[in-house]
Parts: sequence; C-alpha cells; structure tokens
Amino acid sequence: MPTTKYSTAAIALTRELITKASVTPDDGGCQAIMMQRLSQLGFHCEPMRFGNVENFWATLGSSGPTLVFAGHTDVVPTGPETQWQSPPFEPSERGGLLFGRGAADMKASLAAMMVATEALMADKPQLNGRLAFLITSDEEGPATEGTVKVIETLIDRGETIDWCVIGEPSSTDSLGDVIKNGRRGSLGATVTVQGSQGHIAYPHLADNPIHRIFAAFDALRREHWDDGNAFFAPTSLQFSNIHAGTGATNVIPRDVVAQFNIRFCTEVTDVEIRHRCEEILSNHDLKFDIEWTLNGHPFLTEPGALVAATQASIKEVTGTDAKLSTGGGTSDGRFIAKMGCQLVEVGPRNASIHQIDEHVAIEDIPRLTKIYHGIMRRLLTDQ
Repeated sequence: MPTTKYSTAAIALTRELITKASVTPDDGGCQAIMMQRLSQLGFHCEPMRFGNVENFWATLGSSGPTLVFAGHTDVVPTGPETQWQSPPFEPSERGGLLFGRGAADMKASLAAMMVATEALMADKPQLNGRLAFLITSDEEGPATEGTVKVIETLIDRGETIDWCVIGEPSSTDSLGDVIKNGRRGSLGATVTVQGSQGHIAYPHLADNPIHRIFAAFDALRREHWDDGNAFFAPTSLQFSNIHAGTGATNVIPRDVVAQFNIRFCTEVTDVEIRHRCEEILSNHDLKFDIEWTLNGHPFLTEPGALVAATQASIKEVTGTDAKLSTGGGTSDGRFIAKMGCQLVEVGPRNASIHQIDEHVAIEDIPRLTKIYHGIMRRLLTDQ
C-alpha cells in the first residue's frame, strides 16, 4: 500500500474520531463517519440500534469465507479533565505520541482498519470472500446491547463468520509483540452467609457469620481447579469485596456479603466451578445464598490460517515474531466466538488505556494500518 497517502489518512482519521466524545454508551457520531466511508467503497451498511446503543454491520461481497473487522467506538469516562495535560477530546501530539481518550482503546485501530480497507479496495482486487465490519458502542459498558445482540441477530439469519480481527490494544512493549488468540472465562459470585445478630457481650445468644466464613473462604481460595494448558494459565479465584456489620463495635452482624471472581480456562466449565464452590461452602456448615454472573466463556483460536496471516503481517511490518496470549480481561470476542470462527485481537500498545493522558505512538498508526492490510491481502486475495 502507498505509504505517505494512507499513513496520513490513518493518523487524520484517528484524530477525527478522538474529537468525538463517545463515552459509553454514546457513539458520538463515530459510526456515521465509518459507515459513510464504507458506503463509498461499496459496502452495504446496516445500522443496528438496540436500546440506547448504536451498532452497525457492514458487508462487501456475497460469497466465500468472511473476514470481519470488529471493534468499539465507545470509550471509558475521562476522569478529572483537569489532570489531563491537554483536553481528552482534543487530540494533541507530544513527543511522538498522540494523546486523547480512546487513542489506544480503540480509535487508532478503527482508523487503521478503515484506511487499510480503503487502500486494499483502491487496487480493485478480486476478493476471494466477503469483507465485513462489526462495530458497537457498548463494549466499555455493560455490553448487553452491543456485539452480543448483533451476533444473536446474525446467528438467527444464518450468517457465518470465518475469521475475525478485533482491534483491542493487545501489544505490550512494542506494536505487534502480542496477539490475543483467546480469553479466559469470567464467572462472578455474590455470596451471602447468614448468622444471627446479637450483642458482642453475649455471643452465646448470637451466631457470628464473620467467624464462620474464614475457613470456608480460605478453602475456596486454596482450591486447585486445574493446571491450565498450553494456551491458558490455571483457573484462579480472587475475592474482591467483603461487607458485614452495622458500623458499631458491639454488635454481632446478622450476615456477611462477599464477592469473588473466577477467571477460568478450557480445562473446567462454569457448571463444574459453581458445583464445587457450593459444595465447599456446604461442607463448612454455612447457611448461605449465592448469585452467579457468567460474564463469558473461555474461547481459543489455535494456530491456523488467521493466526498465520496475522503473524506474517506483523513480521513483514515490524520484524517482530508475535507471541500468542490468552491473558488479560474479557472482550467482545467472547460473543463473536459463538459463531465458531477463528478470532484474534491485535492492536496498539495497552500501557496507557483507561488512564489519564491515554495515548498511542503516532508511528504505530500507519504500521497497524499496514498490518491489517496484510491480513486482508493474505486471506482474501491471491497477492
């Protein structure tokens, strides 16, 4: 792809998207910009609004394997704007970096996807499949009206996806050093342990649930779930909140409410985890209620056509041998993986995401554009 023209275009589009104050679930007009440019390339663009969330699905071509670029236009809140060196929605360049909320997560990726597609189509290639975009403004929020709903709609229609590239900021030390080829599952729990309230001076007339939980919670913490595997670290449980008491020092509380989260791999299911947790709590003679929240199942793309194309493209552009990783939190990949597709996440460095003065290296924007262009070229053309 011609270097100067498209490098300039990718940086300019990143700056334009940053100016849109698209704090989740607001889109701020980002998707209208993208759909207009895609329409000019011949894509059929279909807005999909669910609740108060803007999404769109855009396709080019009618047959063959489908390659999807996926991402989100929403960003997290800025935090105190007075702590930013420059206004968060006014892109600013300093020291080779472009600052602004969403710069790395993930407006640079969206711009790179768009411009890479424009560069590819300028050569008027004969595509050996379909090219598509799946964009949401509900990734940083509850993620209930965004990608999950679009995927449900596509499944109901009988749509298929073969390959998916998500522009999440996957890189650690340098652009393209890490490719996410899967994510762990996430299972949350809120457990309420009941006792009976009473006066501290008369403990025999009460039942202190705080005392009861120590051994049980320690057993949950020490439980060996699995050994992980070649792609995933072992399953891990972490407590995040424990609340009890009236605020007085002389009152035994009636109950304790605790929350924990389990990040689990493909060696164990959420059903097995729930059963084992409840069994441990029951074995410690606790009276309890537990509410479970499944945030996502684990998913994995093993080395294949998409991983090979992504690694080759990164190597071509940066000279880096990208490592595969399933670490980190959840992403919308957990919804798209339900389509049975190969899926990777590749994007800018993630050191500043969600922070004050979020930024992306300016030189990485055109390089990421070339990486995405290379993936398309390898999978959908004969070049």
